[in-house]
Amino acid sequence: MPGKPTLEAILLAQIEHHRTEVFYNLDPVRYPSSFVHKLPGCVRKTLCWRAAPSGNADLTAYGAVLGNFPSILDSWRRAGCRAELFFPALDPSMDEYGHGDRPIDVLFVGGYSRHHTIRAKTLEQVARLAATMQIVYCLDSSRLTKLAESRIGAWLPLQKHRRPEAIARIAKPPVFGRQLYDLIGSAKIVLNGAIDMAGTDRGNMRCFEAMGCGALLVSDAGTYPDGMQAGITMETYDSPEKASEMIAKCLQDWPKSAAVAERGRARVREVYGKDSQWEHFVDLVARI
Repeated sequence: MPGKPTLEAILLAQIEHHRTEVFYNLDPVRYPSSFVHKLPGCVRKTLCWRAAPSGNADLTAYGAVLGNFPSILDSWRRAGCRAELFFPALDPSMDEYGHGDRPIDVLFVGGYSRHHTIRAKTLEQVARLAATMQIVYCLDSSRLTKLAESRIGAWLPLQKHRRPEAIARIAKPPVFGRQLYDLIGSAKIVLNGAIDMAGTDRGNMRCFEAMGCGALLVSDAGTYPDGMQAGITMETYDSPEKASEMIAKCLQDWPKSAAVAERGRARVREVYGKDSQWEHFVDLVARI
């Protein structure tokens, strides 16, 4: 392509060169309806995945918005989109992890921002256990949190965006991909908490990753998808204070908790395999 084409122009050219018929986008906020209108004529079906806060993003040009949170799907329907329930699948490489020692007692990996106020309270409560437990937090902090904790931010009225001392003391940078799988495979418990906008819906990606790598998922109470059942394949808490109590209880009787984790791993592998996900996706494409 001549000159210095934009990333959007490059993507459109790639799609046209490939003669793509089905366009499935995992980043629709970056490529919203305005991008869909520019797609070449070879594209017959368009789908996107969105299960997070999206501001005023316009996704109405997509054939369907996919996600696994019913309440968020309803919000897309109110915005004029067709929305369909669709679930993540386990990465087959997860089977390689979590078959040895698990030196980390509690692991949390995830975002820390204004969209996670309840999660932040839970993280603070559990972080106070670090004196007696091996607790690892790998946090992807928001730009506002990073600013609040900078030298300049110390002079600005951003106190509510700074991480509490108990969290900041043990916080490490975020991890992704196989590094994330390796950490989960080294942890007895993976702590999880939904974003504020999720309502009572539960089942964010961390749930699938934790259970898929064989850790015990300890997450906030709510409505979970098939295969994620409190006391059977995972454990739940109903307040930040109860999270610490649940973690202590699980670690005190770890053989029993390890059995729950193993049942969880087997169950999600059965329900959320790649083959069944692909069959569902093909059916969705045929129907839109």
